[in-house]
Amino acid sequence: MEKWMCIGSIAVAAIFVLVFLLDFIIGIPFGSGIAGYDSPFLLVDLSGIFAGGIIGYLGWNAYRDVK
Repeated sequence: MEKWMCIGSIAVAAIFVLVFLLDFIIGIPFGSGIAGYDSPFLLVDLSGIFAGGIIGYLGWNAYRDVK
């Protein structure tokens, strides 16, 4: 895997985590938020944060191998 692809996947994962974390905490951009703890999208937010973390780790691990 090329270095730019590794860095790109890490950047996409960071944006992915940021969006789902913002939605989880304050409800922007999708409007569930922690105040709406009974929201059906709470599981989606947590899963998105987890998936973004995994993607970020895999990109970082691949970047270490490329060096």
